[in-house]
Amino acid sequence: MSWKILLGVWMTVVIILSLSLPMSTHPQYWYELPTIPGLEEKARIMFFHVPTAWLAAVAFVLSMAYGIRYLRKKNTSDDVKSASAAGLGLLFCILATVTGAIWARFSWGTFWNWDPRQTSIFVLLLIYGAYFALRSAVEIEEKRAALSAVYSIIAAVTMPFFMFIMPRILASLHPDPILNVQGKVHMNSTMLVLFLASLAGFTGLFFWMWNLHVRTTNIETQQPQ
Repeated sequence: MSWKILLGVWMTVVIILSLSLPMSTHPQYWYELPTIPGLEEKARIMFFHVPTAWLAAVAFVLSMAYGIRYLRKKNTSDDVKSASAAGLGLLFCILATVTGAIWARFSWGTFWNWDPRQTSIFVLLLIYGAYFALRSAVEIEEKRAALSAVYSIIAAVTMPFFMFIMPRILASLHPDPILNVQGKVHMNSTMLVLFLASLAGFTGLFFWMWNLHVRTTNIETQQPQ
């Protein structure tokens, strides 16, 4: 219980600081965040948008890993863990899409304009939406688990292309304020610490949600954890 309280406090502090710390063109104090040209106050959304996109990728890889494990051991609990990870991955992928659309509305004047990053994440949503359509269409438990495991592997293989490769090989309006083409981080120490704290907090939240969902599903289906 104590770690849950700690996680709640951690996330509360991160959210408050990310929204309240002042931004300055030339930060002089430790509590000031640098202004990112062209983004200004809108840059604050990266403390929420990037972690959700990151966790979508983590969840899809986790789903693949437990899918492979199921095919090797035929343990039903591995299927539950794979499906739970895929479900959370889809949730965080939707959150990444929504936060990105909100940013686009204030920067581009519209929520959606089929930018390469928006298009690629939309395709990814369709891929994992089809995953759950497949699970709901197959009634035999063993067959459903096996087909889902194979699908999770194929889907996860396509994920890096749609999330990391396609948006970078096509011209995009999407900003790149954190990493430049040389892969260097463009943040002062305060922004970097806050950004990493946000990643850590959201990651902890994800694993808590995943564990809770797995335990709930196991109880409902009376499967060992």
